[in-house]
Amino acid sequence: MVTAPAIRALGFLSPRGRGGAMPPEKAGAGGAWGAVLTLGRPAAAGDRFRRATRECLLAVAAVDAMLEDGRVGRDAIAGDRTALLYATAAAYAASNRAFIERGAGGAYFPYTAPAAVPAEVAIEFGLTGPYSIFIGGSPATLEAIWHGASLLEAGACDRALVLTVETFEECVDLYSRQRRLTGWPLVEAAGCLWLEPGAGTLALECRRGRARPPDEGAHRPPGEMLACGPLAAVALWRAGGHREPLRLCGAWRGEVVELTWMSESRRPAGTAARGGDP
Repeated sequence: MVTAPAIRALGFLSPRGRGGAMPPEKAGAGGAWGAVLTLGRPAAAGDRFRRATRECLLAVAAVDAMLEDGRVGRDAIAGDRTALLYATAAAYAASNRAFIERGAGGAYFPYTAPAAVPAEVAIEFGLTGPYSIFIGGSPATLEAIWHGASLLEAGACDRALVLTVETFEECVDLYSRQRRLTGWPLVEAAGCLWLEPGAGTLALECRRGRARPPDEGAHRPPGEMLACGPLAAVALWRAGGHREPLRLCGAWRGEVVELTWMSESRRPAGTAARGGDP
């Protein structure tokens, strides 16, 4: 266990807009096994984003939404005391496909790397602190939250930003060929969770097998958001009145990760805690 961080703010973008998770109402591209709810392409601000991919623009928009939720400006997160932890399973697939199939020039090659998305965010917001990338489905995001909590507990940063982006529209045919490997519909999303030192406990369980059926304490968004799923669940939890504990679960290719977030009042006897509530 580590000390549970406090949630300072959350920016979450879905096809519904800013805020709550998107229910599977209308499908965009694809057929019955290829339903995609798309986020579209945000407007680029400034010439620096002229070549930026859709996933990079969505990441920047998610951080801006987080700052709006926290009612602060960009200076509040700039500098070397902010950790940036990026998780995704698919948000570099579109740029890789475009580069391979369309013969894109060398100027676009850097965008084929998963690091392109958090790099654009770090440049745009002046983030120079600890930095990690987690590749996979929802377990990757839960591990990123755990890593952020560990950095905060160790004093390695003052705040940790957990950033997730998933885009599917450009590669829906590839997902349809392997429809058993993911849920449907695929829901594009982007989110950024701002964590600060808190209290209580954060428990992480990793195992092989299948995820347990959802229970009353679980928060699960409808539709498949891959790495964005846990942040959608946090958005649902916040909108639903902060019932505790916050229990997040994710499965990816046989790996199951469960994260249980408890405040000081629910902390197991005999464990130490520091800071404030989740």
